[in-house]
Order: sequence, then C-alpha cells, then structure tokens
Amino acid sequence: MSRVGLKPVNLPAGVEVKVDDNNLVTVKGPKGELQEQISSLITVDQKDGVLTVSRDGDEKEKRAQHGLARALINNMVVGVSEGYQKKLEIVGVGYKAEKKGKKLVLSLGFSHPVELDDPDGIETECPSLTEIIVKGINKTQVGNYAADIRALRKPEPYKGKGIRYEGEYVRRKEGKAGVATASV
Repeated sequence: MSRVGLKPVNLPAGVEVKVDDNNLVTVKGPKGELQEQISSLITVDQKDGVLTVSRDGDEKEKRAQHGLARALINNMVVGVSEGYQKKLEIVGVGYKAEKKGKKLVLSLGFSHPVELDDPDGIETECPSLTEIIVKGINKTQVGNYAADIRALRKPEPYKGKGIRYEGEYVRRKEGKAGVATASV
C-alpha cells in the first residue's frame, strides 16, 4: 500500500491544474508553468481544489507508479507556488564565487576561473563570495544544477576545502601525524 500516493495534494490559491486524456499534467501558478507525463496506470482526479491520485490494481508496478505520480505532482504544485532553492557554501582560502550577468564565475584553485551559464528556468545568486543560492521552480533541475556546481570541487576530507551544501557534514580525516623522519 502506497502511503505517499494516498495523500491528497492541496492546491494553493492561484494554482491551476489540467489533466488531459494522455495523463499529461499541466500545473500553472504565479511563478510559472510545469508539465509532467504521468503513467497510464494511474488516474488523477481534481475536486474542490484537491488532487487525488489513484490506481485500479495492486500490482507492484502500479504501486510504485502511484507514489511516484503523487510526489511529482506535489513537487510541481510547490514549485509553481513557492519555488525551490539550494544553498551551497564554499570553503577554502582563495575559493570564491561571483555573478557576472547570467554567468556564475567560480575561482576554485584551478589555473583558470570556471564560468557556468545559468540554465533556462534556473537562477543563481551570490549574496557573498562564499555562498551560492540556486533557485527555480523545477525541483529536479535545481537539485541537478546544484550537484553539478558541487561536483566541480567536492569537499575533501583533510582540510574540508571545496563546495558543500549548506549544513552538510564533511567527515574529517587525520593527516600524516607521527611519521618518523628518515635519517640520511
């Protein structure tokens, strides 16, 4: 039994949902519009500002698609009404980020600065030299772009330098302590 799939999706004010015959769900809100193709095994019903997702059988594939469809629809509703954001922190001497127009310019200890263009539907901000905020209405795109930025310089375990998510714990290792010096 899908516990996630059984929960109804409440529609906030200003959000419209349309479901066509092919199970293409379109969600419009104050921040934009999103579309998602839902599996034909699932039925989406809308009544009185509440969406319900249901299935007609109890096979494994239908149960899996049930919870997935409800989660995707809920993520679209939250995205067009509130939006999503991921915060990244930069740790390291000389490591910094800055915005130049629609480009994110990162100095990460390489011989050259790394320049990234913001993808469509995604916006980045740099409130300080060591903070990056990735914003957008599509939860998947925001998470993927934040992961791409983090992958440029992952936090290393000895000094903790690199790009990490806000609040991410980096497990630290001990260095070469107690090594005897070789006599020459």
